[in-house]
Amino acid sequence: MRALLEVWRNKPAMLAIWAYVAHSWELLGMWAWMPTYLGVVLAHGRAGSAGLASLGIAFAALSYLISTAGSIGGGLLSDRWGRTAVILLMSIASLACSFSFGWLIAAPVWIVVAVAIAYNLTAIGDSSTYSTALTELVPGHRIGAAWALRSLLGFGFGAVSPWLFGLVLDLGQGAGGVRTDAAWGWAWTALGAGAVLGPVATPRLRALRESTQMAGGKR
Repeated sequence: MRALLEVWRNKPAMLAIWAYVAHSWELLGMWAWMPTYLGVVLAHGRAGSAGLASLGIAFAALSYLISTAGSIGGGLLSDRWGRTAVILLMSIASLACSFSFGWLIAAPVWIVVAVAIAYNLTAIGDSSTYSTALTELVPGHRIGAAWALRSLLGFGFGAVSPWLFGLVLDLGQGAGGVRTDAAWGWAWTALGAGAVLGPVATPRLRALRESTQMAGGKR
């Protein structure tokens, strides 16, 4: 408990953790709902298209596979440009995807798939950076406690995210229980709204003197 309290009172570390919580909220919600949404996009306005759901899963898998490059690339860029610079870049880019993705349901499939790939790349692009930053902001004897708190809060809120997405989706049903296109727009927007905390906490971390402890002085 003393170790956890010490981490809780470490302002720079907690700002990094809260930014990670926002990141987890968006990433885990996106991963959970991406295959279903792409299946809906492929079937949109097409009769007898139930089999297209499996193609939607294939497109989602492709975007997940490509996203591995985002995690590696984001980590390399954070070494060069600084931790908070990359976190801000990736989190703002992924937020733009969250706020627009659901409203593209009637757009050409190639546009939706391209945005899905960009979404996956940017949503995970700062994932490794949070982990590295935390090891630079807490004393070596408190890294275990810091990562435990990060995981508890990050995956805790991340577990709620897909549920809230589904709730918003169901509330968007029209007459006769028919789900409207706008319901998907609002569900993805709700995902983005919960992730706004990241770009709010990150500049505050960047402004602290302790931020120079990261990436050899690069903020």
